[in-house]
Amino acid sequence: MRIYLASDKNQISTAPDNTLLYNLPKVIFENSCESKKNPIFVSTIKQTMDISGGQTAQSKENSNEPIKATNYGGVITLTSVFFFWGFIAAGNSVFIPFCKNFFGLDQFQSQLIDFAFYLAYYLGALSLFIISSQSGKDLVGSWGYKKSIVYGLVFSALGAGVMILSVEGGTFVGMLFGLFIVALGFSLQQTSANPFMISLGDESTGSSRINLGGGVNSLGTTVGPLIVSLALFGSAGALTDDAIKNLELDKVIILYSCVGALFLGIALMFGFSKKVPSGISIPTSDKTEKASKAMGTLLVITGLLLACFAPVFNSYRSDEAKQLVELNGALEQLQIDENEQKITQLDNDQLNTKLSIEAKISEIKTPLENQRMGWLTGGLLVIVGGIAYASIKGSKQKVGWGAMQYPQLTLGMLAIFIYVGVEVALASNLGELLKQDAFGAMTTSEIAPYVSMFWGSLMIGRWTGAINAFELKQNTKNILRFIVPLAAFAIILLLTKLSGYNIDNLYWYIICVFIQIGAFFLTNDKPAKTLLVFGVLGVISTSIGVVSTGDLAIYGILAAGLCCSIMWPCIFSLSLGGLGKYQAQGSAFLVMMILGGAIIPPIQGKLSDLIGIQESYMVSVACFAFLAWFAFQVKGILKRQGLAFE
Repeated sequence: MRIYLASDKNQISTAPDNTLLYNLPKVIFENSCESKKNPIFVSTIKQTMDISGGQTAQSKENSNEPIKATNYGGVITLTSVFFFWGFIAAGNSVFIPFCKNFFGLDQFQSQLIDFAFYLAYYLGALSLFIISSQSGKDLVGSWGYKKSIVYGLVFSALGAGVMILSVEGGTFVGMLFGLFIVALGFSLQQTSANPFMISLGDESTGSSRINLGGGVNSLGTTVGPLIVSLALFGSAGALTDDAIKNLELDKVIILYSCVGALFLGIALMFGFSKKVPSGISIPTSDKTEKASKAMGTLLVITGLLLACFAPVFNSYRSDEAKQLVELNGALEQLQIDENEQKITQLDNDQLNTKLSIEAKISEIKTPLENQRMGWLTGGLLVIVGGIAYASIKGSKQKVGWGAMQYPQLTLGMLAIFIYVGVEVALASNLGELLKQDAFGAMTTSEIAPYVSMFWGSLMIGRWTGAINAFELKQNTKNILRFIVPLAAFAIILLLTKLSGYNIDNLYWYIICVFIQIGAFFLTNDKPAKTLLVFGVLGVISTSIGVVSTGDLAIYGILAAGLCCSIMWPCIFSLSLGGLGKYQAQGSAFLVMMILGGAIIPPIQGKLSDLIGIQESYMVSVACFAFLAWFAFQVKGILKRQGLAFE
């Protein structure tokens, strides 16, 4: 499904990992799934942007008036911000296993990096929605896109500063808080970035500029893991986990000092540049209802969700947790000799002591971990149950529910939640998976090429999907659908090689790329069919990762990135079909469900602590199965409403 500006029918592209669009002008939908890049985030207040002197692109063409010139300086500056969103988000995939080793965390605790990062996105989006809905005033639009991005950049720079102080103090909780602040700044930046990108030139070429930003964003997700890994470990060479524990964090401080300085530098460029317009939007009088019942439901879900996670966090400060720390310390010390060397063979007394300690650990740990898993499962049920409640109530009592009265929207909210969650969980748990003997027994410092290839797989799909944003002959598009993914794959390998990493094990991954190319030709830009086919492929690829070993299993997990690459726009467009005046509000609800990136990775992490990291990837299998089911189900819902999308 294409998404068009009502004034000029520009396609708006989307990007599943980070790029959000808030306060979009009125949108209309055409029966085609050609937008595959960056998610759009829209406020509840429909509006138009004062970017074309009161005339639409189409009317200017008819009157032979000159097309508005593109502000290339502003585009280049804004595009650099797109890069950082992808860079930081994907870099977390390397930062997570590093923190696990350095701070001695379990898999769940390491996933709290994602929890803090994506929870900030959700809370930022929810706060802006509530303020705009209750006040009847578009906060971001009244500030102007320029100032909103500047404020967001300064906020992210503040978060980088908190990160530096936390690293100096060696506190993991402080680092989580720093990442939370960085992500809050990102939420505000992305609220404004896409409509601002449109305003930096003629509306008729707006989609091309957004595609450029999305492409650079995907490049950031590919480069981020490589640079962060080099910053943390100093080189592409292998370091043992024991060596990682003894690393100095000076390079982390340097990394975030540079990131913070760049945030401030770009903010200054934006703030003082006379060439970059203010981007202030002019609201229209066409407002949708406030959806007070929907808002109340979201607030209740948020409160209950935090209530479910609180006991899990507190359990790490319990007496049982302290006992486990002492017992694990005793177990580790038992296997170290007086010269601080690891004992290769224990005597009988040492073996008996070891077995006794392990039995005590199991006695304490099993019920504690089951209790934690119960609370986390409860949090997931809160979200599913809350949205299901809204769907049932909204369909019967439409007043006060706004966009949630439409079943395709509420199902779509769950689909976005699952999609973002599985995408983030796949990458964030990949480092731990690759450390297993069956996957090569890699050290944390060796995983960067694989993390980069996962995020690069999303870039491959998005670059291929972006072909449809351009007015090209069908034969030309078909040729590019074959060439572009192969070229993107070659770029990923080249960047990885130039970073000093060995890429010998990645060459045969091209087979997976060819499968994706075939899927693109098979689905032919039909949204439900595209989502169904890629969902089924996701089930197959992650199942291979669960039941096999070696390169085949690694390729199965990495190929899930190819499956994820085009899912957001398909879910987005199917969910908004038939919403009419509620499309903008529905867009806001959908993007709030980026919350999945905060919930599903920790759940998989805790499941990994219980049953093993490879087996925990059954979570991904279940997620892709749901997304395939959603594609089938929503097509039927829309058909019953008289909407034929394919």
